[in-house]
Parts: sequence; C-alpha cells; structure tokens
Amino acid sequence: MNGADAVNTWYEQDSYLLDLAGRLRARGLPADRVESTVAELTAHLEEVGGDALEEFGPADEFAELLVPATGERAPRTPAAHVETWRWTADIYVDEELLNRFGDEGWEVERVDALGRFVSRRDTEHPQRWEYRRELVARGREGLDERLAPDGWEACGTWLVHAWFKRPRAASLGPGAEIASPPPAPERSNFLSRKFYVLAGVVLAAVTVSGISSALDDGAGSGLGHAAGLLAGACLPILLIVAGQSWRGRRDRNR
Repeated sequence: MNGADAVNTWYEQDSYLLDLAGRLRARGLPADRVESTVAELTAHLEEVGGDALEEFGPADEFAELLVPATGERAPRTPAAHVETWRWTADIYVDEELLNRFGDEGWEVERVDALGRFVSRRDTEHPQRWEYRRELVARGREGLDERLAPDGWEACGTWLVHAWFKRPRAASLGPGAEIASPPPAPERSNFLSRKFYVLAGVVLAAVTVSGISSALDDGAGSGLGHAAGLLAGACLPILLIVAGQSWRGRRDRNR
C-alpha cells in the first residue's frame, strides 16, 4: 500500500476525521481544501501514532480553529478584545521577526504606506501565526493561487516584496492557542545593523558621485546632481525613520 492509499484508508476509517471534514465543509471550506487539510492531519497522526481526539481536541472546536486558515474567515474578534501594534523591520530580519512575533499571537493585517506591519492580537484567545516573504518585482501573477493550497494568505505588499501568513492551527491543533502571551514589545523600529551599513554606503556613494560631478561640470551642477541622487536613493530610508520618529513622539504625548 502506498502513502496515498494509507492516508485515504485512515481517512475513511477514522470517524473523527470524517466528522471534522463534514464540519469544515459546513463552514464553507471548498472540497479540495477539506481533502488537503484532512490528508495533512492524517499524515501527522500516522507519524506520531496518536489518537485524533487527544491530538486535536473536540472536532467542533478544532474546526473553528482551522476554518480561518483556508476558508471563509470567521468573524473578527470584537475590538474590545483586540490589541494593535505597528512596527517596522528591514529585509534582513523581517521574516525572522514576523515568525517570532507570530508565535506570540501577532497577526499582520496589512503593510501601510511607510512599510510598517499593522498587527493585531486577540487578547482572549491569541493564536500562533507563521509568515513568509516573496519577491514580486516582476508582478505576482499566479503567486496567491500557488500558495493558497498550503493555507498561505496575502497580508501586505511594499515596494518589491509581498508577505503571506497562515495560522499554525493546522499543524499544532489546540497547541496553536497561547495561554499567556508576552506583552506587546515597547519598540516599534527593528532596523538591523546591516540596514544602517547599507544606508551609509548609499550616502557615501552619492557623496562621491556629487564631488566627482562638481569637479567635472562645475560646483553648481555637480551639487545639484548629488542632491537629486541623494533624495532618490535615501527617500525610502528617510520615510521609514521619519515615520517611526513621528509615531514615537505621538505615543509618548498621549
């Protein structure tokens, strides 16, 4: 018997998984997504040799955790039970931090115009999330559809990158809920040392270019050229730093 046959046999014989599949379909999950979700859970049970009820908890409660991952999303938690947080990271550390904070229950809803991750967390039943980043410099045609079968959902785009999220309930079951999440970080700026080194290199390169142009074409035109290069190269950096500084002053004055 091959692996697929084993999965199908277990699925057909396990009343828990049959019950779970019915509940997922009743919640509006497409049939192909139900099959892939149950197949993944079945493979997990085969690997650990555990009982479905002990591993995942009651089928009705587990279905509530799974549906937001792939089907029609469950109603949002009332605002009174939600805390929000906006923060920034560069491409050298963003995925690491997204998954660290996702493991603390932070769900990214979108990326704002300044490149900040707009995040929320259910204060009563926080759930663990995981993230990935994709390069979309040449467009994202077909990307969402390619990642959707594995439960990935787009949560933001900025410049040439797109970020995707998915809840960890499908792999962790009830363990995806966090009993005592840590408080929201006091920081909102997580720009790495590599980012500042890059900014310094860009600034130095623009300065050298300006000096060279000034010597070749005259001081006025050379300095104008340098100023244009500096503005174009450093604008994204300045937007991030200025936005974070403004928000920090606003929060302190509240």
